[in-house]
Amino acid sequence: MTQQQTTPHPAAPVLSRRQWLGSFGMGLGGLALAEMLGSNAQAASTPGVLKTLHHAPKAKRVIYLFQSGGPSQLDLFDHKPLLRERTGEQLPESVRGGQRLTGMSGNQSSIPLVGSPFQFAQHGESGAWISDLLPHTAGVADRLCFVKTMFTESINHGPGVTFMQSGSQIPGRPSIGAWLDYGLGRESDDLPAFVVLITKNKSGQPLQSHLWGAGFLPSRHQAVRFRSGADPVLYVNNPPGVSAESRRRMLDGLRQLHEHQFAGTPDAEIAARIANYEMAYRMQASVPDATDFSDEPEHVLDRYGPDTKDAGSFAANCLLARRLAERGVRFIQLYHQGWDNHGGLKGKIKHQCQETDQPAAALVQDLADRGMLDETLVIWGGEFGRTNYCQGIYRPGADFGRDHHPRCFTSWMAGGGIKPGVTWGETCEYGYNVAKDGVHVHDFHATLLRLLGIDHERLIYKFQGRRYRLTDVHGHVVEGILA
Repeated sequence: MTQQQTTPHPAAPVLSRRQWLGSFGMGLGGLALAEMLGSNAQAASTPGVLKTLHHAPKAKRVIYLFQSGGPSQLDLFDHKPLLRERTGEQLPESVRGGQRLTGMSGNQSSIPLVGSPFQFAQHGESGAWISDLLPHTAGVADRLCFVKTMFTESINHGPGVTFMQSGSQIPGRPSIGAWLDYGLGRESDDLPAFVVLITKNKSGQPLQSHLWGAGFLPSRHQAVRFRSGADPVLYVNNPPGVSAESRRRMLDGLRQLHEHQFAGTPDAEIAARIANYEMAYRMQASVPDATDFSDEPEHVLDRYGPDTKDAGSFAANCLLARRLAERGVRFIQLYHQGWDNHGGLKGKIKHQCQETDQPAAALVQDLADRGMLDETLVIWGGEFGRTNYCQGIYRPGADFGRDHHPRCFTSWMAGGGIKPGVTWGETCEYGYNVAKDGVHVHDFHATLLRLLGIDHERLIYKFQGRRYRLTDVHGHVVEGILA
């Protein structure tokens, strides 16, 4: 019996999943595009850009002045005379309602109420109550909408800030600015759509990059952080000995290599890398122009306050935010730390207001004077508020602190389709609970998107088999504050 001889087949090439998809003319980018084109919910014609806006937009851009640490609404905006009358008395259990407290005050044997040591007055035709810590904000009160009834589930800083910035207490979701870049695209070819500015030399709870990250969205949608100093954006400027011409030749060669790689492995991240290199090259000219205040009149610099010429200060960042808005940056996120006043509140909150009050008010007025406020939504607020009781032992006349309070806190908004001169919502007479018209974090996000022309239920990204959105499965637009 003879052994049957066979001709061996050539070994089949081993294909990666991406190569296999690419062989069908799809690739990851193609699959994402096909999915978006086939979904009425996403209503997008190209990855990351809506085909048509869901509503007529009131705002084109957002400047978010985030006050990290939890500003005390009871010492700034939410005037509660009853607290002064009952300072030193115990927080009634009927008011607390069994709410969990942080470990910093939950073990106190005494929960004494404490009123604000600062004076309040009504300002403008709207009669908004504002503390004497904020005289400049009081001067623009009729341009602002105060939301007194923000609330959240987060009682600690990390989850709280993450929730406000991404709609989830757990890191990993796209930030607000990333969602807007994904949904609306860029207005400027020379600057990113999403920029982050952090006040320099401030301490407090750490600010981590996931707060302005793209999460599961393509990486091109994450923010670019501008820093103080000679190089506002890291690695954009040419190193010594490298000319603009040689940088251009290097980028052309690198682009060819990336395109060759993309042909074999059609990965959307490769296309994003090409785009990021090209954006960095254009930013070599656009960033110095935006960050150079030498063309600003002296009266404008004076309006923002004495710290305006100190690069990286909150005042300088507010002015830079206006300049970036003028140049087509869609979402500008400012972070200012230092509001976590568990002790020594009198002096600490006063210092915080000295740093932020004048620049924030100046930004609103400057945008109005330039005809930009109607199309620019300005937001001021933190991740939660502070308690109406004293953290630690209360001693009459002594300094004190306030603990974290998620049940109600105050934010304000201006411009961009928001009703001016309005106070929305009411808290109870103790300033502890929402009494009327509460605004959850998801409601805040839904309203922000609505002002930009987006239905929060229809801006969706499918990831790992689930359709995600900024507001998760929650959120209602606060119609009463829309102009």
